[in-house]
This record gives sequence, structure tokens and C-alpha cells, in this order.
Amino acid sequence: MQSSYDIIVVGAGHAGCEAAAAAANMGSKVLLVTMNMQTIAQMSCNPAMGGIAKGQIVREIDAMGGYSGIISDKSAIQFRMLNRSKGPAMWSPRTQNDRMMFAGLWRETLEQNVNVDFWQDMVRSLIISKDGKRVEGVVTGMGVEFKAKAVVLTNGTFLNGIIHIGEKQIGGGRTGESASIGITEQLVQMGFESGRMKTGTPPRIDGRSLDYSKMETQGGDEVADKFSYLDNTSPFIGENSKKQVPCHVTYTNKNVHDILKTGFEKSPMFQGRIQGLGPRYCPSIEDKITRFSERERHQLFVEPEGWNTVEIYVNGFSTSLPIDVQQKALELIPGFERAKMFRPGYAIEYDYFPPTQLNLTLETKLVDNLYFAGQINGTTGYEEAACQGMMAGINAHLKINEAKPLILNRYEAYIGVLIDDLVTKGTDEPYRMFTSRAEYRLLLRQDNADIRLTPLSNALGLAGNERLERVNQKINGYNKIIDYFKNTSGEPSVLNSFLESVGSAPLSQKTRYFNILSRPNVLAKDIALNDQQLSDFLSVYDNETIEQAEILMKYEGYIEREKESADKQSRLEDLVIKPDFNYDSIKSLGAEAIEKFKKFMPHTIGQASRISGINPADISVLLVYLGR
Repeated sequence: MQSSYDIIVVGAGHAGCEAAAAAANMGSKVLLVTMNMQTIAQMSCNPAMGGIAKGQIVREIDAMGGYSGIISDKSAIQFRMLNRSKGPAMWSPRTQNDRMMFAGLWRETLEQNVNVDFWQDMVRSLIISKDGKRVEGVVTGMGVEFKAKAVVLTNGTFLNGIIHIGEKQIGGGRTGESASIGITEQLVQMGFESGRMKTGTPPRIDGRSLDYSKMETQGGDEVADKFSYLDNTSPFIGENSKKQVPCHVTYTNKNVHDILKTGFEKSPMFQGRIQGLGPRYCPSIEDKITRFSERERHQLFVEPEGWNTVEIYVNGFSTSLPIDVQQKALELIPGFERAKMFRPGYAIEYDYFPPTQLNLTLETKLVDNLYFAGQINGTTGYEEAACQGMMAGINAHLKINEAKPLILNRYEAYIGVLIDDLVTKGTDEPYRMFTSRAEYRLLLRQDNADIRLTPLSNALGLAGNERLERVNQKINGYNKIIDYFKNTSGEPSVLNSFLESVGSAPLSQKTRYFNILSRPNVLAKDIALNDQQLSDFLSVYDNETIEQAEILMKYEGYIEREKESADKQSRLEDLVIKPDFNYDSIKSLGAEAIEKFKKFMPHTIGQASRISGINPADISVLLVYLGR
């Protein structure tokens, strides 16, 4: 049995899987330690990937050579592009997934990597150097010691996890699985600050017991897309394409709310048994009917868990109320009158470590070569965890090989926004990514993640040359399309009837396609349907390249302004502050500013400017002392 590795990853959820894959693909020998080999990459909550802002993250992971996009595509039972009615900065891909297939594909992917070994056990403690400054390995529950140059902790909800159902409390990190004990206590003893958070999950229902005729049907997109920029990843595209599985929508009502309220006296949330804060944007059903008492109903999404199972996930009905209350309330929901429960909903409370204790590489400030990723950092969501795991795995590999770290800036990726928010601002409630958190979201669209990140990933040895070649072809293609649109004109006699049909003024003379496309309600594909000249030109390009060109032309002015703003910000990010910078020596800085700078130890002037409570005057003083 091998006892020494380059990197040990603790936990095999979404963060752990991406961390192990990234480090192994870069050449590190990785040990992935998990308490249960049968639950690798388990979708503990809803069987879906992506969504608002989260879909952008999955595409960024894919562009970086990660696997979340590929596996989401291959296990998809439905695909939808959310927010199509809004601007392209808001478009967000989402898949409904086969839960068991998703986990199985992840395990197969990792098992096929010769640089990944597995060990089923709990990690009870870390091995720390005698001077207390560096991690050197882990000790498992069975007393086995594994040495490593770096350790990535991705413990999810397992650190001192407690499951709450009504008045019952069960130690565990997930239903049917035990909690992880020992790591929190050791880290706190070493000087780390810890806290408690909570999350919840709804009951799972036997789909055979539901009456779907009383619900609204929600199908996938008529023309399904996919996450990955690679070919042949979607089951809905190609010769043997499958038919998408529909979801359904139903609603709670006043009677449901009244039944739920009868359980409040036994609710762990309302009786104070749960100390941790839950996710603000994904509240439990009891929280919703309390906070939004004026609403007579709440929307529920009835989501199938796979191709070949009758198990149903009731999205929007997370609860920790007693089981009998859950059952009675469910039976009053339209379509659920005869609902049979597979397992009840529950809340889970667990330890996390405020992420201000990390560097932007996700390495801890207190202990060298120790990295945190996922819910241990206070985030919620598969996608948020996966991208942190990937970045921690990459940076752990780079660190032990004495290479320059990889830090994505806020104007480069949603991943950069997420990590910067965590490390610079911290969080005291489960952090979830939204498009509103990204000030450069018009630059960080889901359609251009490959253009933004694949060249960077290729240089690291993650994204292969095939991917880079595809990106270069796409760039060359959309540049040729834009050039054609700017230099070729359409005829009034050909296009006026189409323009009038969409409420646009007719042309009085030959007009360049670029100017025609800039009009509201006019799309490139629609112009081409009515203009053989343009149709012939575009016929050699795929839809992805045409859509990219169209977005760049339609939003040219807005994109240029955002680029200018990002360029200004990048100049601040280029101004590095040395780790040993003496803030106490700057007499013109206020006491609060000095305290915050010393606590957060910002890596750059840009990061310093985003610390809560720091004002422009403080930054001006810093710039003077840095000789700027």
C-alpha cells in the first residue's frame, strides 16, 4: 500500500472530485479519501446542474478542462437555457440529471485516471509539521497515516454534522452516513476560526403516487444545447438522441400552510435547536410561509431523479418539520393527494471555516500547503463547490512544484468573482453565486467561457490542444462574420417585407448588415432566412460561432465600455502588496483600516479596495506608500 502522495484530497463530493481530477491531470499523484466509495459525487440535494450564474460556472469549469460539464451533459435527462428573454449576460444553461448516472460517471472518470488512488475511511486529523506551519499528511479513523506534500479539505456538510427532523437529532453528514469528527477541533486548537451553517433538503416522493394531470408540464428546450464545448456529450444531440424527460410545476396553498404551522412548535429552526444560518435564497418551506406570510401559495418544481427511477425531488419544499406533518401537508398539494414518501426532508447543521482565513489560491494563511474548497468555506451548491475544488487542486499542484499560482480575476471568470468574494468579504451565511455579484457579467457570459479560459488552461496542461484549436477556429470564424456584416449590405427589395413583419422601419437604400442587426427584434438567422446572399455566407459556420458574432455585434458598445472598466481594474490587480508589508508604519492610515488590512492581508491593491469598510482615501494612502 502506497503511504506517500503528492496531494491528498479529503472528501469525494463535487469539490473533491474536481480537485483530484485537476491535480492528477497536471501530473500529481493523488489520494482521494472518502468515507463511502458508493457515494462519490453524490447529488445530495436536487438532481440538477447549472442555473442562474451557476451555469456560467459549469461552462468555465469545462473550459478549464474540468469534468462537471461533460458529466452533466452525459447524465442529463433535460436541458434548458434560462433567461432567454433577457440579454445574453443573463442566459444560464441548466440540466436536469440522472442522479445515479451522474455519480457513476464521475467514479468511472476518476478510476480511469492512473494518477488517482482511493481510500475508504474517515480522516480524523491532519499531520502537521513540528513547527506547526505546514501540513504533511492525514491520519484516518482506522489509524492509517498517509503523507503528502499538500492536503485539500473538501468535507462538505460532514464536519460535526447533525441531521434535524422535528425533535429528532441524528449525527450525520447526509442521511444514512456518519459525521466527520476531529478535524474541526484540531484546526480550532491551531488558531482557526470556525462557525456553524445549515442547509436542508425536501422529502423524496414515489412518482407512481402522483397525479401529473393536476400539474403544469415543464419540458426542456425544443432544441437542446449542452454545457461542454466538446462534441458528443449530450444525449439529446445526434443520431441516437433521446427524448427529454419533463418536469412539472404545482403550488402550495393556504391549507398546506396551515398544516405546516401545526408543526412549528416541534420545528428545530423555530425552537432554536439549529444555531447555524441557512441559505437566504433557498429557504425551507416553513421559513417561506413565515417570511412571506402575505403569499397564499408557493411554487414547487416536481423533478424526476433519473431515466429509470420513479423517485421524485420536490424542489421548493425543503423542510425539517416532523415526518407526520410533512406527509399531511404534502397530501394537500394538487397532484400529491396520494403521495407516498420515500424519505422525509431534513435540515443538516455543520461546521465551516470563514473563508477570510484563506489566500486567493484557497490555501490557508495559517498552515502552508493546506487548502479548503466547497462548503467548508461557507458556500452552497454543487457548482460553487466544484469550481473551488478545481482551483484548489490546480494551485496545490502548482505550489508543490514551485510554480506561479493561478488566480482568476473578477473580470476573467465567475470563478474569480466567487473566490474573491469569499476571501475578501467573507460570509456568515451560505454563499450562492448570482449574476448580480459579477460587475463584469457582460464579459463573463456562458457562451464565451472557452474563449476566456481555454488558452489559460491549455498553458497549464489541462485543456488539450484539440480544445485550443476549437477555440481558435471559433475566434477566426466570428471575426470573419463580423467583418462581413460590417462590409456587406442588404437590399431593401429583399429585406423590407421581413423588417416590416417584425415592426422595424423599412430600408430606403442598401444598408450594411451590421446596422440592420443592431435593430431590436432582428436576429442574424432571421435576416439569413430572408436573404440568400447572407444565408450562403453563413452556411459554413456553426450556430455557436454565429451566435457569438451576433452577441459581439449587437452589444458592441456595452462590451467595449465594460472592457475599459475591466482594464482600469486590472491595473489595480497588477499592483501587488508584499505579504510582509508593514501597515503599522503608515501613520496616515486610520486604526480601522490598519486592523482590516492586517486581518485580510490583501494580495493586490484591487483586492484591498474591495474589503468592507475600506474607503478610497485608504487606497490612495497605500498607493503613495507603494510609490504609485
